[in-house]
Amino acid sequence: MDAPQGSPKNQKPVPFLVGIGASAGGLEALEEFFRHAKEDAGVSYIVVQHLSPDFESLMDQLLARTTKLPIKLIENEQTVDANTIYLLPPKKEVILSEGKLLLTDRPKGRELSYPIDNFFRSLAQDIGPAAIAVVLSGTGSDGSRGIVDIHEAGGFVLVQSEASARFDGMPRSACDTGIVDAILSASEMPEAIERYMQSSIGLGRQADLLDPQRTKGPTFAILNLLKKCYEIDFSHYKTNTISRRIERRVLLSGSENISAYAKRQRTDDDDLDSLYRDLLIGVTGFFRDSEVFQ
Repeated sequence: MDAPQGSPKNQKPVPFLVGIGASAGGLEALEEFFRHAKEDAGVSYIVVQHLSPDFESLMDQLLARTTKLPIKLIENEQTVDANTIYLLPPKKEVILSEGKLLLTDRPKGRELSYPIDNFFRSLAQDIGPAAIAVVLSGTGSDGSRGIVDIHEAGGFVLVQSEASARFDGMPRSACDTGIVDAILSASEMPEAIERYMQSSIGLGRQADLLDPQRTKGPTFAILNLLKKCYEIDFSHYKTNTISRRIERRVLLSGSENISAYAKRQRTDDDDLDSLYRDLLIGVTGFFRDSEVFQ
């Protein structure tokens, strides 16, 4: 299933990486997802699915019926190409470290394993805001802890709607965290990811306007409004965390730019409250990780 060596469309940089977690009923959801994924979106897809250790996976052959994207089984210390699907081999778990996929043996016996959580957490640590997490059909709660890390790192979290999932355990557990950015059918997700990527790249050109330390401009206006309404001055907290939180809310609100978003906050109490709660997660995460509280 590998693409020919030297294929031009696989040589572009990978600005975003999509981690997809799936379990029972996941094949149908994955087929729907990749049936609607563009071949030149410029993103990589890492599929982490609960697989039986007793049977050889045919996932690559089955997905090849619905997409022309190259499909590869993950190899240890493999670098990631754009416009490519990577599948987890049976009996293995995977993390991302310094841009490479690292494989480990899956725990044996009855020991609980959370391969989706582990991979999502590694995405958050390795690429932060460039991490996109997708939780599809499955039983149990795997993925619900890892998406919190991605959210706290400023990434994007998508979950399959319970109505469209064959098994709603994993989607429901993910939604119960309260930090999911969008709940969609599998077929709607690729377009949402593409919109998020395009908006994020455009917003990156306005990075200076997102600096909480500026004493004027749209971010200063937003923080002043939060201080007035909630009596908390977020400008004193970690600059990168605050900037990422505001950036996420700009993207998710559909605002054209940070200035338009700041203007919206003056009249949209619900969106201002969403930003406030989002910033609180970042602040409490900062204190939780502080050595003072160890």
